[in-house]
Amino acid sequence: MTALSFRSGRMGTWRLGRTLVLWAATLAFLIYVLAPVAWLLSSSFQSEREIVSKPPHWIPHHPTLQNFAAIFTAKDRHVTYESRRAADPATGGYIPSTASNLLPAIGNSLIVACAVVVLNLLVGVPAAYAMAKIRFRGREASIYAILATRVIPDIALVVPFFLFIRDLGLLDSLWSLIITYLAITVPFSVFILASYFESLPDDLDKAARVDGCSRRQTLTRVYLPLSLPSVVAVTLFAFLASWNEFLLALMFTQTPKSQTLPIIIASFTSDFTISFSFINAAGVIAVIPPVILAVVFERYIVSGLTAGAIKG
Repeated sequence: MTALSFRSGRMGTWRLGRTLVLWAATLAFLIYVLAPVAWLLSSSFQSEREIVSKPPHWIPHHPTLQNFAAIFTAKDRHVTYESRRAADPATGGYIPSTASNLLPAIGNSLIVACAVVVLNLLVGVPAAYAMAKIRFRGREASIYAILATRVIPDIALVVPFFLFIRDLGLLDSLWSLIITYLAITVPFSVFILASYFESLPDDLDKAARVDGCSRRQTLTRVYLPLSLPSVVAVTLFAFLASWNEFLLALMFTQTPKSQTLPIIIASFTSDFTISFSFINAAGVIAVIPPVILAVVFERYIVSGLTAGAIKG
């Protein structure tokens, strides 16, 4: 009885220790992930003098909306060489020369991201259904060939993409970004959707065909409603990939009419000085659309990414 009690005590201690280790690891990971976001949000409500103070203030002592007001009034302020040189960021009066391009860049990013999402679904959903439910020669090879395209790093594709876009005459246009982003996102979207379609019973396809449904009707009336989590996951992936992409946007756009949000925010650092408060306020605005999407579709994201991993 004593030995049994001792063993039970050891097991209880081991479980408690494991629980404490898991909680500590989880807390450390959350701090590592959320600390930059918390600082971005906090500093966007601070003046420049407070941001650079030592030690830093995680909670603003004197919260201000001046940084956000400067973003929305930048187009009404005439910025010259003399005014930029004379302005002191610590007073909050410094406005980067490209600040007036921020709001148009948000519109460009939304147009590109939404177009990539729509075209992704129009191309990816039928392709994934065909690969998952239609048996044809070379089916397995085609799936792996599509996925293998994502092994190539984006930096290696810059020159081929540039030559292709130049020959099409689409440089410095939103279409140059939409086309290249589709080439990057469609393979992964097809792979995720095909995995999810394969996890759904083949009997659904056979029953729909017996009832007289065409392939298109089977897809739209049977499989597409059941694959909503996977479609949401692909939508969020395509939107975030397009919203955050920097390298290709830097190469293919030269003027504010086509430049997206990451390019304009990066341009804030290439002036006489850097206003961290202004950049951080712009960063907060930039993360709002992805956060809204993640909150709205949160319950679909995990199931959409993992359901296809286990075939039913």
